[in-house]
Amino acid sequence: MQTTEMVFTRPGEPESLARRTRELGAVEPGYARIRVEATGVSAAEQAMRRGKYYQQPPFPLVPGYDLVGIVEELGTPDDRVPVGTRVAALTKTGGWASQVLRPAAGLVPVHDPLTAAEAETVITNGLTALRVLRRIDAPAGATIVVLGATGGVGSILVQLALHAGLRVIGVASTVQQQRLREHGVIPVDYRRDDVAGRVRELAPHGVAGVVDHIGGPGIAGSWRMLAPRGVLVSLSDAGVLHAAHPLTYFMRHYLRLQLWNLLPNRRRAHFFDLWAGRKNTEAFHHDLHRDLTELFGLLAAGTLTSPIDSTYSLADAGIALRRAENGGIAGKIILAP
Repeated sequence: MQTTEMVFTRPGEPESLARRTRELGAVEPGYARIRVEATGVSAAEQAMRRGKYYQQPPFPLVPGYDLVGIVEELGTPDDRVPVGTRVAALTKTGGWASQVLRPAAGLVPVHDPLTAAEAETVITNGLTALRVLRRIDAPAGATIVVLGATGGVGSILVQLALHAGLRVIGVASTVQQQRLREHGVIPVDYRRDDVAGRVRELAPHGVAGVVDHIGGPGIAGSWRMLAPRGVLVSLSDAGVLHAAHPLTYFMRHYLRLQLWNLLPNRRRAHFFDLWAGRKNTEAFHHDLHRDLTELFGLLAAGTLTSPIDSTYSLADAGIALRRAENGGIAGKIILAP
């Protein structure tokens, strides 16, 4: 069986992706061969192609943080995901391919009425949003701030927070303000407003949680927004994309968060890592199945919506990357092999 993959042979621009075909190999016991129906474009691929991801995989690399597809062959019979089942997988790399081999234990069934593309929209983004909200653990009625509230993770996190009864202040651009209001979010315009000052007006005693996907010097402002016992969750530090030594830059950011936890103010700061705990494979797969099943249920029920910005063929992955890089997207960018 052959697979077609999109490959970065070295750090480069989106257009430098190469297409290759290779033999996939035999399906070993405990593994499944999946025909990929949908995979996605995320910030992780943008960092990886530059060689700037904080857990950078070596080149050459096949991008693709997650995928949805059909099980076509099993190395060992598995009643949970028999041949013909549509499944989701969290991959980190390797998803931009027509066929993949994945451990069967890490596959999560995707049931009707969800399509492959719909399910794809909530794998990485939805898992991140769901687990970040759990980390904040704010009671109903509490206020949280979400930076990038209309982005891939932010738009899902906002919906989950509102569903949990939280008051949400969403930071976004001017053109997204009405969209936030329609969802019941209090909008703050980062281009026009003093964000920290506006948050203080809306929550004079501080907020229960802040979700920050930007990092950099502004992370200190996010920390100061917190009320006592408030929780700051950092998703990334965008400055790493321009750092000469990405790992050193990231460690500086990570250590600053840890130092803040030593201050006697009862606030907490965390860096969110979707892959935390992966060394305990059984527990990691258990939690993955539990959380994706919950997200798929919310999506199927209409409680959660996750729009698709655009869909590209696998061969046009470079164009899709450029689309994501240019900004202004309204939903998930899908690759459909």
